[in-house]
Amino acid sequence: MTNVLIIGATGTIGSAVRQTLLNETDAKLTLFSRSAGRLSVNAEREKAISGSVTNDADLDQALQGQDVVFAALSGNLGEFARHIVAAMDRNNVKRLLFITSMGIYGEVPSSMGGTPGKVSPILRPYRAAADVIEASDLNYTVIRPGWFTSGPVDYEVTHKGEAFGGHDVSVASIADLVKKLVLDPTLDARDSVGINTPEK
Repeated sequence: MTNVLIIGATGTIGSAVRQTLLNETDAKLTLFSRSAGRLSVNAEREKAISGSVTNDADLDQALQGQDVVFAALSGNLGEFARHIVAAMDRNNVKRLLFITSMGIYGEVPSSMGGTPGKVSPILRPYRAAADVIEASDLNYTVIRPGWFTSGPVDYEVTHKGEAFGGHDVSVASIADLVKKLVLDPTLDARDSVGINTPEK
């Protein structure tokens, strides 16, 4: 049985990952967010911890006994990534799955409105987080989704250095990819993957 810490558990992606892991795996979940105390939990498989990702004591408490850390956050992502990586090192937890955004390497082709090789200023916090994670010794997977939609599970994955495949991706697809990454620690290990709905 795998123990998974979900940082940002009350957000859109964190909530979807939580439900997918509960429904489709036997993983035990620790739900971490500023407002985790308001969550109604499955006592057999979940616990909730309210805390801040920039508070080292909160992170150290949440990381006890974990096998995988999944983070879906907004804000100062570079700072958040630094705290998470340092806490994982302190607590000897190796597997990190971290949500960033498409476009952080200038990988969005001009046919999709991107400027190849150029990173939009709005994406700098996402790129900063990826840089911190990629410089670590963790078994990480950086996940770069397109714009979130409410569609079914239907996606393709691209890897760092490849052009991004499409504008959008369903929240359900992101959760499905995270489930696969949780279940197989060798999948996309030390890689950065884009995820999008295939163009029809």
